[in-house]
Amino acid sequence: METVNEMVGASPAICAVFDLVRKMATTEMPVLITGETGTGKELTAQALHERSLRKHGPFVPINCGAIPETLLESELFGHERGAFTGAVQQKKGKLEAAAGGTLFLDEVGDLLPTLQVKLLRFLQEGTFERVGGQETLHVDARVLAATNVDLKTAIDKNLFREDLYYRLGVLRIHLPPLRDRGEDTLLMAMVFLKQAAMTYRKSIQGYTAQAVDVLRTYSWPGNVRELSNRIRRAVIMAEGMEITPQDLDLASEDLQTMDSLDSLRAAHRRIETELLVKAISLHRGNLTRVAKDLEVSRSTLYRKLRAFGLKKFVPAATPHSLGSRTKSKKPATLSAQESRHGESPESAPVGAPLEPIHQLS
Repeated sequence: METVNEMVGASPAICAVFDLVRKMATTEMPVLITGETGTGKELTAQALHERSLRKHGPFVPINCGAIPETLLESELFGHERGAFTGAVQQKKGKLEAAAGGTLFLDEVGDLLPTLQVKLLRFLQEGTFERVGGQETLHVDARVLAATNVDLKTAIDKNLFREDLYYRLGVLRIHLPPLRDRGEDTLLMAMVFLKQAAMTYRKSIQGYTAQAVDVLRTYSWPGNVRELSNRIRRAVIMAEGMEITPQDLDLASEDLQTMDSLDSLRAAHRRIETELLVKAISLHRGNLTRVAKDLEVSRSTLYRKLRAFGLKKFVPAATPHSLGSRTKSKKPATLSAQESRHGESPESAPVGAPLEPIHQLS
């Protein structure tokens, strides 16, 4: 997924995905990854590979929708010399290149019916022939597939084989859209800003309070990919020390209205988490200022960070760390009852490193 090298998050939706990755990684079964464009399907496939018994083997991706139909069969299965005009020598395909490792079929719903038959045979028997070849080849490769289309609808339209669908989807992971991941938007915005500031050698110190509000309320139709691209653009366009809504190029009419209802417990968690993330971003990880702004004790703040899994996302207070030097308006306070009693703060220094998905246990 371009320059997005990490998957981070603390929302229940993405934590459920992390749990599935851990459980499915060590199997040899195919996995079908579904989700909207830009949700991180290839990153999820890479995470599965990196935790599998095949992690020392190759990870070979192929985008079934980006290669012309006339060339896709050769790219996937290879061809023999003289198989077609221009085939001046034998060529091994992506499937052979993935031997001992993992083959990732992105946009698998775009496969032609003839290729679906060959793929189904490989999944069932582990065998195939190159284009123009007679020799039956055996390859040991695990297949992961992804799609952003509804394959069941494609089956109803006779565009996708039902038997292939059930063979590919023995195990399934659905990636939630960014709009359903709550506080994760700000967590990833912190990560992407740090990466972009280092890449473009800009001394951006964080987001303005208005930019944080825009990041939280925009609907993100392009999901994580759009978030990453907008932040990279903002870093390039920014003239000051902080990212503004204008740098993000997000107009007020693009913002979504929050008309859905949560349970009381879910709403309480979402509001507290978003307040914590916002305060951490604005104060560049200075937990003393965060605690003062939220009107809680430092020990209560530590407890909240641990309870919501946020402590590992606190950025170190360096020239490239994220946040504002200006004291923000108090967004809200945590409950008074929780601020009276808290555990002793941990002795470990503040500023634990961001946790990429490949570090998940």
